[in-house]
Amino acid sequence: MLREAASRYGCRIHAYVLMSNHVHLLVSPETAAGVARMMQELGRAYVSTFNARHRRSGTLWEGRYKSCLVDSETYLLRCYRYIELNPVRAAMVAAPSEHPWSSYHANAAGRDDPLVHPHAVYLALGPNVTERCVAYRALFNEAIGDEQLAEIRAYVQQQRALGNDRFQRLIETELGRCARVRPAHRPRRDAESMPE
Repeated sequence: MLREAASRYGCRIHAYVLMSNHVHLLVSPETAAGVARMMQELGRAYVSTFNARHRRSGTLWEGRYKSCLVDSETYLLRCYRYIELNPVRAAMVAAPSEHPWSSYHANAAGRDDPLVHPHAVYLALGPNVTERCVAYRALFNEAIGDEQLAEIRAYVQQQRALGNDRFQRLIETELGRCARVRPAHRPRRDAESMPE
């Protein structure tokens, strides 16, 4: 279903992981509405199939999907790893290679996966499949730090532009809206400014 919806709306999937209760995707759309349309079609088709299979009716999702723009120069390969390491962080498997529903097998082992379309940044890891896979697996020797994990999660949750300052300024100029993550809570008033 995902492959068909991605193809129909011009979306190239670079990384994915199917978890027990959610999915992570790294997608490049050809049009601004491509991802939204792909997700809408996928949601409708999956819910219909799931409901028929389990003899139920009604909604299945808790809410709308979340997304964020990603600066490919700095953050793209980190997002690849973030996605493919999700089953490891969830203690479902000890290594990403043990999870069968993931793009890791295509990106790290060169297995054919009709869902995966390598991004130019991934292709730049090496001149051929073997060298790219070796370079890609080497990226997994470095852990994604807690601060980096929190940063990715915050940008997705708030649907902002994950990238360096230059990238965020470009997005803000282009879209006319804030691209940076905002603090989760209002700033606390200091004691001097509080009324007595």
